[in-house]
Amino acid sequence: MPPSSPMSPRGFFTAPLWLAGFRPFFLLALIAGAVYPPLWALVFSGAVALPAAGLTPLQWHAHEMLFGFGWAVLGGFLLTASKNWVGVRGLHGGPLALAAALWLAERVLIFHFPALTDSTPWPLRAAVLAAASLPVLGVGGYVLWTLVRYRRQDSFKDNGFFIAALPLLLAAKLMLLLPPWVTEGRMLAIGLFRLAFVVMFERTLTQFMKNTAGVTLFRHPALDWPIKGLMLLAAFAGFLPPAVAAAVMTAAGLLLLYRFGRWHPLAGLRRFDTGIMYVGYLGLSANLFAEALRLSGVFPAIGSLSVHIFTFVCMGLVIPGMLVRISQGHTGRRIVFTATDKAAISLMGAGAVLRLVATQLWPQHYGLWIDLSALAWSGCFLGIGLRLAPMLWQARVDGREL
Repeated sequence: MPPSSPMSPRGFFTAPLWLAGFRPFFLLALIAGAVYPPLWALVFSGAVALPAAGLTPLQWHAHEMLFGFGWAVLGGFLLTASKNWVGVRGLHGGPLALAAALWLAERVLIFHFPALTDSTPWPLRAAVLAAASLPVLGVGGYVLWTLVRYRRQDSFKDNGFFIAALPLLLAAKLMLLLPPWVTEGRMLAIGLFRLAFVVMFERTLTQFMKNTAGVTLFRHPALDWPIKGLMLLAAFAGFLPPAVAAAVMTAAGLLLLYRFGRWHPLAGLRRFDTGIMYVGYLGLSANLFAEALRLSGVFPAIGSLSVHIFTFVCMGLVIPGMLVRISQGHTGRRIVFTATDKAAISLMGAGAVLRLVATQLWPQHYGLWIDLSALAWSGCFLGIGLRLAPMLWQARVDGREL
């Protein structure tokens, strides 16, 4: 077999799929986004049972949506964006294929994850947690090393927030797997994802609005840095007194809303591609306010409403748009939101209404709303995935390698 044959190891690892981190990890995110919500609906209804000696259903659901789906998106984004930030190419070839394989292997491990209690022998506990750490440790560790090693040539000084967040994400993941720390781990993980979204909004919306609407968004260190600082502090809400955590989240939400008002929202909402980001930005603020009310004990919502404000309105609307943009732009294509893309993302919006509004107004049909919103989420990622997947495993259309 010739060394350059696609079936040879060398040919396999030089395939377009392994040229940049966004390619395999966005493909995995599209698959996870289409599969996990309907699977969760089946678990929630009792139609599918998780292994009795493993994670609880809520543990499994939280972990897989954050560190299965969410980490595939964030990991792929960081591996790709760090090249532009510090001028150093991210994982590619064999190491990138290994990172993707570890992500896949962990999905099997987590489904069959043993319940770790105080009676679990420590060598077994350490071995299982170490295995579960590898997907985040590998990709996150590489990105962390890159940002620290090339800090002086980093074009974004606030990447220090990613340097702080990446080790904390690993800690949050491990806490999610340990029964005494599940709540704190979930709150820490969501808080760190919120922080990542804040940084992303600052960098991308500024550029998008200048290119599409010809407006310059208000940016000032005296506002931007306190917002990010409060968001980082809010990630530790599970370890703070409820009143303090609620105050921090309220302050962060108010500053975000103040900046939203100065970011030309009417101009941004006129276009579909920027409009979904503005709605996602509002979802971030709404999540903070809802969580502050929950911690204060004055908002007795049915189900984990504040969490799903973030997952549906922020992650659910912004991530599909981000996948559409990056998958086209980084494969040499013109960035276009087709009618199918818009319909898929609009379906996510309908799912958000079902999950966030219908569950509160008609709780007697709670299971039905869970089923329908899960199908809406799945339909969104299936809709955009059918168009984007070939772009991710094929070569760039402009003849360039990267």
